Amino acid sequence: MAPETPAPRPAPRYFTWDEVAQRCGRGQERWLVIERKVYNVSEFTRRHPGGSRVMSHYAGQDATDPFVAFHINKGLVRKYMNSLLIGELSPEQPSFEPTKNKELTEEFRELRAAVERMGLMKANHAFFLLHLLHILLLDAAAWLTLWAFGTSLVPFVLCAVLLSAVQAQAGWLQHDFGHLSVFSTSTWNHLLHHFVVGHLKGAPASWWNHLHFQHHAKPNCFRKDPDINMHPFFFALGKILSVELGKQKKKYMPYNHQHKYFFLIGPPALLPLYFQWYIFYFVIQRKKWVDLAWMITFYVRIALTYTPLLGVKGLLGLFFMVRFLESNWFVWVTQMNHIPMHIDYDQNKDWVSTQLQATCNVHESAFNDWFSGHLNFQIEHHLFPTMPRHNYHKVAPLVRSLCAKHGIEYQSKPLLTAFADIVHSLKESGQLWLDAYLHQ
Repeated sequence: MAPETPAPRPAPRYFTWDEVAQRCGRGQERWLVIERKVYNVSEFTRRHPGGSRVMSHYAGQDATDPFVAFHINKGLVRKYMNSLLIGELSPEQPSFEPTKNKELTEEFRELRAAVERMGLMKANHAFFLLHLLHILLLDAAAWLTLWAFGTSLVPFVLCAVLLSAVQAQAGWLQHDFGHLSVFSTSTWNHLLHHFVVGHLKGAPASWWNHLHFQHHAKPNCFRKDPDINMHPFFFALGKILSVELGKQKKKYMPYNHQHKYFFLIGPPALLPLYFQWYIFYFVIQRKKWVDLAWMITFYVRIALTYTPLLGVKGLLGLFFMVRFLESNWFVWVTQMNHIPMHIDYDQNKDWVSTQLQATCNVHESAFNDWFSGHLNFQIEHHLFPTMPRHNYHKVAPLVRSLCAKHGIEYQSKPLLTAFADIVHSLKESGQLWLDAYLHQ
């Protein structure tokens, strides 16, 4: 018998950028482009492991570079993407939109390939093990301080300081696991992420994923980056948005004084007065029971170890003092790289331009690296979010050279200057709001 003739493959559907741009999710389907292939992700966004919103933020756009940046096993992910494929860009269409810098994008992709060949995406597991051990030693030292020296004011405060260091450093370590930058498989990264953020910090991994991947996808883009959601109800952020707010005659707060009240409702209040309570609402409302179970182990452990020494009232006092100290540490470090930078609506720029206009670095030093969890290399972290942090300093000269070639400002500053720039930028944007509010 003659062999059966295989059924002819259907001809691929071709699309233009105009057609893709129209499927941006505003009452329409959600399409995106990866390596010239067009995917309909309208239904998949709800099942996306990185969260629905991070994918929706690229609807109607080319998402090649963020796709490469966020996934450590791209071959596996592509298999799941086959069912979403609906066609590809027409041959006469460019590989990305005209709003993006073609030469910069192509050279960055070459840099990315070189970085992978150099082994800079591979983690040194001993580095992260030692980091975890130093957190556990600080945790033990905090308890031993009260056990050995009693519960008077000095050992109580010293214990709180040590525990705040534990919480801050565990925050940086969970950030590593959350970005899949430690192990070569997602499973082990997710497991350790649950342990560190859930058991050592008492927070849900899903909540961190939901917020943080959006921030990385579109940093400082209003309505896409949740890290700037305090605009406009608490602060007027960025020159463009502040002037817009003033022209609209909107005044939710006295923004011209925001550089002053930032010290009251910013660093001291974010964790103890907001995050501490919102995380429970988040996991219950979304039925994240695994996250809740991990969180409960943290509170049980803290209660069992400190209630015998301090009693219930003393435990609560210690807990909220630690959250207060940690909140100051967390807010100053996380905002120093972004608040003073460009803030606007999404302009659909290329990956490098999007990240560089929204981030800056703080000078390298042993203390700065430890204090910030290597987030003083914020530029490198945003360009290569799955890169192990101990390699940031190795790729930094290559990134700096790329920026210099294309006339992109690569900002790096001293730590205290970075802190001061937060306040200066708030004062400037507050004054811009006031001028527009009164005169435009």
